[in-house]
Amino acid sequence: MAIPTEHLLVLSLVLLAVGIAGGLILRNVIIVLMSIELILNAANINFIAFARQLGDLSGQVIAVFVITIAAAEAAIGLGIIIALVRLKQTVQLDQVNVMQG
Repeated sequence: MAIPTEHLLVLSLVLLAVGIAGGLILRNVIIVLMSIELILNAANINFIAFARQLGDLSGQVIAVFVITIAAAEAAIGLGIIIALVRLKQTVQLDQVNVMQG
């Protein structure tokens, strides 16, 4: 039993909305990075849904590249969080002004 493409697109829209809302409303670095991951996963679901509907593997290949980029983003984000905590003792974006010496 295959899941209809419309259901996958609705799931992708919900993930995108939650990711955008989390990135704009909440001001914690960790939550902002998780929101970016949700947005990337929404794009992956779209790529895979349309690739399945068209019978082409190119969307799945692009999704693998997006997963690779998300893994690199997570590693870089973790480094930024560690540096931020060491420098400012906080992960709240409102309390951070790195440009100020």
